[in-house]
Amino acid sequence: MEDFLADEHRILVDSLRAFVAAELRPHEADTDRNGEVPPELGQRIKARAVEMGFYAANLPESVGGGGLDYVSLALLEREFGKTSFGLHGFAHRPSEILMACEGDQIERYLAPCVRAEKIEFFALTEPEAGSDILAMRTRAERRGGDWVITGAKHFISCMVEADFAIVFAVTGVDQTPRGERKRITAFLVDKGTPGFGIRRGPRAVSQRAYHTYELTFDQCRVPDGQILGAEGEGLALADEWLKMGRVWVAAACCGKAERLLELATEWAASRHQFGQPIGKFQGTAFKLADMATELKAADLLVLNAARKADRGTMAPEDAAMAKLYASEMVGRVADHAVQIHGGMGLMEDLPIERLWRDARLDRIWDGTSEIQRHITSRSLLRRHGG
Repeated sequence: MEDFLADEHRILVDSLRAFVAAELRPHEADTDRNGEVPPELGQRIKARAVEMGFYAANLPESVGGGGLDYVSLALLEREFGKTSFGLHGFAHRPSEILMACEGDQIERYLAPCVRAEKIEFFALTEPEAGSDILAMRTRAERRGGDWVITGAKHFISCMVEADFAIVFAVTGVDQTPRGERKRITAFLVDKGTPGFGIRRGPRAVSQRAYHTYELTFDQCRVPDGQILGAEGEGLALADEWLKMGRVWVAAACCGKAERLLELATEWAASRHQFGQPIGKFQGTAFKLADMATELKAADLLVLNAARKADRGTMAPEDAAMAKLYASEMVGRVADHAVQIHGGMGLMEDLPIERLWRDARLDRIWDGTSEIQRHITSRSLLRRHGG
């Protein structure tokens, strides 16, 4: 991607690479093996990220954030993608939908997230409603001046237990030209609120130091002032987060693929069999060529989406195509890297097997490959009245 960058973007990339090399990469193997980032390490990463201006870089300067443009944020996610999400998650990117905070919500939620004092859960996914958001069963009923939330969320990911959750719940039904449609609203719910339960979810084979949580709401009462945005705006808020989130996943996939390609190329140049480097054999050389070509294509899709986002013209299919191609690309690149390394590719002595495991998740979170294909094909058909 660097062939297409302005000088200020190159400076940013250099700073990010130095940060990743010094603060994150030395701890990859231990945190993956233990499935935890020690609290003192997480705090140190957070402090360094704040010091270097990476923390809350996605939020505008008007609220104390870094105010980076979308191309810069894509570069940030690309470099972070080269290492563990459990580590670089401490260089936090708060949810942009917190910009919908109003009144005292700003000082209670938005400002502390910018100042690295609080972090949030993005609580959308449910056991019976993964990609099908409108199948959501969590409900919030108005009782007097309060709302009572009942339901459950799962696969809610975070490095540690968050301080509060942005919880999406059904608050009614609207009539539309296509029939009834659930009205979904976002609520800000503090940890410790009666009826709000948090427990660790199952351990994943990918991103082992980045945890999943299960959230339960049993007659959890919150005041009307805990609505984020307005009643019924939950889907619009979630869509804004998910749309850009897909671009960030795609960018991270490109970073991961670049690291895998570098490792595979070094191995192919130095590993000898039958009297010559294995990179001289067509079976290996062509894998490297395919890896490099696919990485370049994915980078361009990400750059296209980010530039359109900066211009305010990015369509859902731009993000969907970037996420689809980049996540499937890194899976192929990771598999080739394992094959080039042979048996050593599966040994914990090298980072290949960890990157290979981590890459598998990218085709699932922030919308599966099937969902991205659905978004893209639907946009094509709509142009022809389909």
